[in-house]
Amino acid sequence: MGTRKQKRTDQVKHKKTRKKRRLLLLATIVVVCVVFLAIFFITLFDYLYPPAAGRKATAQKRERQEVTLFFSDANERFLVPEKRFVPKEKEPEAQAQEIVKALLVGSKTGLVNTFPDKGELQDVKLEGEGTALVNFRESLVVNHPGGSTAEMATVYSLTNTLTTNLPTIKRVKILIDGKERQSLKGHIGLRQPFTMNRELIAPAAPPKEG
Repeated sequence: MGTRKQKRTDQVKHKKTRKKRRLLLLATIVVVCVVFLAIFFITLFDYLYPPAAGRKATAQKRERQEVTLFFSDANERFLVPEKRFVPKEKEPEAQAQEIVKALLVGSKTGLVNTFPDKGELQDVKLEGEGTALVNFRESLVVNHPGGSTAEMATVYSLTNTLTTNLPTIKRVKILIDGKERQSLKGHIGLRQPFTMNRELIAPAAPPKEG
């Protein structure tokens, strides 16, 4: 008797367990379906009823343009151009900021970066007669390796990059936390703005003979 009763109890427990599992599985399926439908309808709503500015404005936000950035060659003797796509902005100051941010990210083709990893940009402002005031945080100075070669690479990779891509910029002045600095690490003076230095750009490789 005891054995038969025990078997019956075990069967009841097993049925209850299976029922709980089925209910749990069903609840999980319902939740997944609800989430999927919510995402679907939200996406559909955004497509059918775009923001007031319209789909055209949304597309413009994603528009990008090709720019030329300058990084150092393997010997850190010359600056080498590298093509990159950055967000396209209407205002020159905003466009300059996007270009400098890309320069801070570093090379994507194996060239030597001209800014330290933790160098941070605050903003870029344009003043009369085509001078760009490029304002960095103190982190640029703190993390810069120093030395005349490294400082020159930083200054002219920035200057050549901005003057090459933005015709409105003729000169570049570097500020740290909104103020003038004598230099980054004691080698290249920063009191005066810089202009394009073509002599530092790597000469084009001669064509290969057939």
